[in-house]
Amino acid sequence: MTRARQDDPFLLFRIGSRIGALAVGDVRETMRPLPIEPLTGTPAFVLGVAIVRGSAAPVIDAGRLLDPSALPFAATTSPSAARFVSLKLGDRTAVLAVDAVLEVRSLEAGILARIPPLLSKAEEEPVSSIGALDAQLLLVLEAARLVPDSVWSEIKAAGASA
Repeated sequence: MTRARQDDPFLLFRIGSRIGALAVGDVRETMRPLPIEPLTGTPAFVLGVAIVRGSAAPVIDAGRLLDPSALPFAATTSPSAARFVSLKLGDRTAVLAVDAVLEVRSLEAGILARIPPLLSKAEEEPVSSIGALDAQLLLVLEAARLVPDSVWSEIKAAGASA
């Protein structure tokens, strides 16, 4: 897992009306959605597994992770509009299903300090489940950020003036 510092690049992505940010060092790649094989007995936010570059990878529905009452990814987003973000977990991979990948950009220290952790909005049960299933995945998601609307407006304005 990468520890984000000032001026480190972040991958910005959309989950419903929310914007998330992952340290680029934690991202293997972004891709179109792949077929998902459902699994039984997994938490609701685990959609199943997808074959990514020849290996099975769990697919996490970012929307359901943040809001367990949300409809599953496949029911809320057309597959052609959604994206997968493949995460580095040592020599393994996990996939985060998101609505869109927006851009890669560095975030200034002042902005980064105002962005809460992605999992700060998640309920305790899903976070506990992730910790029990995969400690490395939990570390990557704990380092991710949830960008408030006011900060997102500031980021977009800074990009327009650059």
